[in-house]
Formats: sequence, structure tokens, C-alpha cells
Amino acid sequence: MTLPVAAAGCIPADPFGLDGFLDRAERRLSRVAPGPEVPLSNPRGDHDLDPDGFAVAPATPHRPAAVLVPVIDRAEGVTLLLTKRAAHLRDHSGQVAFPGGKVDPEDTSPIDTALREAREEIGLEAGAVRPLGYLDPYLSGTGFLVIPVVGLVTREARPHPNPAEVAACFEVPLPFVMDPARHVVRSAAWKGRTRYFYAIPFEEHLIWGVTAGIVHNLYERLYA
Repeated sequence: MTLPVAAAGCIPADPFGLDGFLDRAERRLSRVAPGPEVPLSNPRGDHDLDPDGFAVAPATPHRPAAVLVPVIDRAEGVTLLLTKRAAHLRDHSGQVAFPGGKVDPEDTSPIDTALREAREEIGLEAGAVRPLGYLDPYLSGTGFLVIPVVGLVTREARPHPNPAEVAACFEVPLPFVMDPARHVVRSAAWKGRTRYFYAIPFEEHLIWGVTAGIVHNLYERLYA
């Protein structure tokens, strides 16, 4: 059987290897954040998953936030870095999340917010991250409009969780988390109605809600 080739005599890059990932990110991620140049009319969100179409997106004004979607080229393969939020936090305690948070007045772009939060939460310095582009904005059920910033993290970088905010960090192999068969839709009662959300079990962790929705959007943008 002859393998398909991208050019004469060239075997296509592994789509889940670093070269394949960067090629797709270059071609398929947005380079401009939503704003005056790119109006936001229909943000993604868990409300999209309601099979009956009754769920509605939280009303404006939305609270702006940004997260870093950190990708690392490890010797054993490309991974996605995630955190587990500290158990004592008031909001989303113990949940799996990307480094991120609310936009501060001094932040000039979602990249500023994502990098600042990554430094505060896991000690990741801005110089260790190469921003690659934006995924689609994601609207949480609590009214946060989250802008995901995909960034390539240097292999030498080692996260140091801030115990005030993060209990632990862990990495998921990119092929695992980009397998759509692992993206299941679950439901739970929330504020008197049924809420639907993506969930991705991985070892002892459960990636779910907004974080899993952003992971699913990464799959849609780069691999679907």
C-alpha cells in the first residue's frame, strides 16, 4: 500500500506531532481576538448542547475573561497542560481548568490576560510561551465570555502551581484529548433546569464544562 504524500517524495507530517499541530494552528486559528475588528455575534457555549434547543445564552453584559491553552512538545509527544483548581476556592473549586481568569483593566489583549494568569497560577513566564492564535470565544453559564489563547510552551518550562489557586498540574497526550469519541455529553440539574456539557475522563481526572468545551473546539478547529 502506498502512503499519500503532500509533495513529491514527502510523507505528510504526523497531525498530532509538533510539525503537524503547528501547521494546522497556522492555517486554522484566528490571529485577531474578537473586538472592534471582529464583532462577536454568536459565542460558543454549553447552551449549544441542549438537544431540545431550550437553553439560552446568558444575557449581556458578559464578563470578559481569557485562558491559556498550553501545548508542550515533550520527548514522548505533544501534550496539553491543564490544572486542578484548589479545593478552598469559592468558584469552581477542585475542577480541571486552563490557566486563566478575568480581564484586568491593565490588560491590553486576551493574550496579556492569559499570560498574566498563567504566571500567577502556575509560575509560567511569558517568555516561555509562543502565542499561536485564538479559538472561538466560549460563554460560560455564569456569564463569563472566555477567549482561549493557544500557546506553545517551551519544553524546558516547568509549572510551579500557586497553592492559593492551583492544587496540581497535569498533562494529557494530544492524540488522546483530540479523539472526539472521548468527548461525551453529560447532563446535570443546575439552577432548576437541566444543563448539558462536554466531559472528557482522563485517568483520575474529569475534564468537563467550559474547559472540555474549549478542548472540543480545539478539535473542531484543528482536526475535524
